[in-house]
Amino acid sequence: MIFASELPTMLLGFSTGLALIVAIGAQNAYLLKLGIEGRNQTVLIVVLICAISDGVLIVSGVAGIGAVIDAVPLAIEVMRVLGAGFLITYGLFAARRAFRPSALVAKEDATGIALGTAVATVLALTWLNPHVYLDTVLFLGSVANQQDDRWWWAAGAVISSFTWFFAIGFGSRLLRPLFAKPGSWRVLDGMIAMVMLTLGAGMALGS
Repeated sequence: MIFASELPTMLLGFSTGLALIVAIGAQNAYLLKLGIEGRNQTVLIVVLICAISDGVLIVSGVAGIGAVIDAVPLAIEVMRVLGAGFLITYGLFAARRAFRPSALVAKEDATGIALGTAVATVLALTWLNPHVYLDTVLFLGSVANQQDDRWWWAAGAVISSFTWFFAIGFGSRLLRPLFAKPGSWRVLDGMIAMVMLTLGAGMALGS
């Protein structure tokens, strides 16, 4: 095979990237909700935004942009404050939905979340989160640059992002029968509120 010698390096990058991304964070929690109640076109566009954003950040880290970010701590601080405010606000709205059963209806036959709202939300969850830069640009970038074939390693990490986001975005639709019950939406929104508020509070405190 043409890439036989590079395959182990790609698999290492794939597994490292996947281990970092599968943790239930704000972005994953929102994508899970969107996959359950969103329209296919909306889900596809949002999944591509998540995956491409991750890819850009990983490639930037491998290219050495992490050193620039590390040298400008004020930029990370601004994103930390904005990101914390956004997460806490979103978490409070999710908590409100969880405590209002009348607002919890199955969305299988509905029009779903508006595309503009979904895109704006996922862009904020991705690019206003300073942990994204620390994890992808700095951490993955530094690990990649320790490899002999750093770009093959980075390719594996980028592929893991595409694999994960497509899996959670389109795989979550299998849960739609379960979410025909309002009580299931209460649980999901409660979980999302907990994730968003916890991350937002931690971000606000600088942790």
